[in-house]
Amino acid sequence: MVDRNNYYSVSPAQKAEIDEGLRAYMLTVYNYMASALALTGLAAYVTANTPALLNLFYSVQGGMLAPTMLGYIVMFSPLAFVLALSFGVNRMQASTMQMVFWGFSVVMGLSLSNILLMYTGASVAKTFFVTAAAFGSLSLYGYTTKKNLSGFGSFLIMGLFGLIIASVVNMFMQSTMMEFVISVIGVLIFAGLTAYDTQRIKLMYLESDHSEIASKKAIMGALSLYLDFINMFLYLLRFMGNRN
Repeated sequence: MVDRNNYYSVSPAQKAEIDEGLRAYMLTVYNYMASALALTGLAAYVTANTPALLNLFYSVQGGMLAPTMLGYIVMFSPLAFVLALSFGVNRMQASTMQMVFWGFSVVMGLSLSNILLMYTGASVAKTFFVTAAAFGSLSLYGYTTKKNLSGFGSFLIMGLFGLIIASVVNMFMQSTMMEFVISVIGVLIFAGLTAYDTQRIKLMYLESDHSEIASKKAIMGALSLYLDFINMFLYLLRFMGNRN
């Protein structure tokens, strides 16, 4: 296995051999991500269209949906799953990480079921396909570019922390202008992170690992791209979504 820093300077024969394994690895990452998105969509759809489930998570107050106690638990549960995967990666087996990842995607679907009630189905579908097209283009760029995006990624991660702080502040300010600015910046940040994370996942493959570690890396890579996709979709939905 070649060192990640020398990937672009190896001979054509070596590069062809590396790329064959890399394509299989990236396909595994994308398959994990796509399967997680499908589970999220299914869980959201079933919840939004099953009154018994919906009543567990939401109640109508003043003509608006409000989370129940269980709804709040479900809302914050995805963060717990992400933390469990991030901090437990060295202790969990790859098979356990897979189960946690699938559980995370289902819980994420439960927490996002309300968007199917807030927005029309047509606008949700349109936003999803726009997000998919943008994600595919950006991920392809991250995979193929020879430019080192690590510095760009550091800038985006700092911007992400700023975005989180601004979002918390706006929860109290309730400024529509600030919400618009946050949405624009959110789309740009997660668009950039899609390219950055794809390159990072690709270069991580170049490190020599046994199959168990490689499987763990594939799951964590899928988690990163999944979060980029979901967040870009949610921020785009603020612009493109038509409310019911």
